[in-house]
Amino acid sequence: MIDQLAEIGDSLRTHKTRTALAILTVAWGIFMLVLLLGAGRGIQNGVELQFKDDAVNSIRIYQGKTTIAHNGLARGRSIQYSNADYDQVQAKVPHVDKLTARYYVGDNRVSYGGQQAAFDIRGVHPDHLYLEKTIITAGRYINELDLIERRKVCVIGLQVVDRLFAEVSPLGKLIELGGTVCQVIGVFTDEGSRSEEETVYMPVSTTQLMFAEPQRLHMLMYTVGDASYQQSKDSEQQVRSLLAETHNFAVEDKRAARIYNNLDEYKKITDLFFWVRVFVAVVGVGTVLTGILAVSNIMVISVNERRREIGIRKAIGATPGSITRLIVLESVILTTIAGYIGLLASLGLLELLKATVPENEYMYQPDVNTFVVVSVTVLVIASGTLAGYLPARRAARINPVEALQPS
Repeated sequence: MIDQLAEIGDSLRTHKTRTALAILTVAWGIFMLVLLLGAGRGIQNGVELQFKDDAVNSIRIYQGKTTIAHNGLARGRSIQYSNADYDQVQAKVPHVDKLTARYYVGDNRVSYGGQQAAFDIRGVHPDHLYLEKTIITAGRYINELDLIERRKVCVIGLQVVDRLFAEVSPLGKLIELGGTVCQVIGVFTDEGSRSEEETVYMPVSTTQLMFAEPQRLHMLMYTVGDASYQQSKDSEQQVRSLLAETHNFAVEDKRAARIYNNLDEYKKITDLFFWVRVFVAVVGVGTVLTGILAVSNIMVISVNERRREIGIRKAIGATPGSITRLIVLESVILTTIAGYIGLLASLGLLELLKATVPENEYMYQPDVNTFVVVSVTVLVIASGTLAGYLPARRAARINPVEALQPS
């Protein structure tokens, strides 16, 4: 084996150009395969990042304006939600798991100790915690007792803490929200965008009281638990029918109640990325196979160039099996080295992209898992064996008498 490796080393050094081209071809194929897989994963991560701060199985119901005349009522009417709509959705709509409403505070001034800034202020129900995937880092979230007693309490995001409190703990402090003094009971972070941490949450009943609109709501949100995609669509239709009956608009008027089913978008994206992965795999494997074919052709050329050498080997007693092993081993070593170079280069570039590309919705944390790397390595070795086998068989069949004849 040591002698064979030495011979293979001499052969590769003797034909430097041929060896370099073979390595470059296979390395490029592996490089492109891993890079495409990593980039595809990065694009998918970027898109999925948009879903990180919202429950995937959520349905959002926005108020709108009618676009169809109905029951003698003209088009263009504004639909406004109320606590009664919240109660009806909770009682009558199937598959509702977590449910919340939102009341948006128009005056978004927040101040403490001489510091003042503008933040998004929302009145919500306790289940809003699950809809937005809010992570409490200190204190607690809004609860049912806060809602019933219309307590003047609030939960603030980390960006609010940074702007208003500096090194002071905000828990228990009194801050002014839209002209009303409230006590901070909790601090939260969010897995989604940074802007979500620039938010202040209050009990929805408190915000309604602050602005003298005790029944007013601006939107509804709920999750469908472990319901299937089709069951979520049925639930969505039930909500639309219920609101159409309550607010007297045509059920087919999609603009009167604008319903956004997060599962719709998630399903579209998962379906899209299935085909993206198929495309990337086909292109990548095709690139690798092109490199392997190039290696096979180079090995054929190598056999032809070494025809006289192989004839001498057979004349002095070399068996066809030993000739086959020598050629196959050379091919395996060539493709393994090339594959290793391609893997290192592609993984290095992916790590560079992960370190330098900022968080965005187009490309985020491009990466390949260990299984893919191992599979690519096995593919390279297996392909190297295959690339050298046919030329090796041809070499093993060389007639030593013919090979030693002068050309």
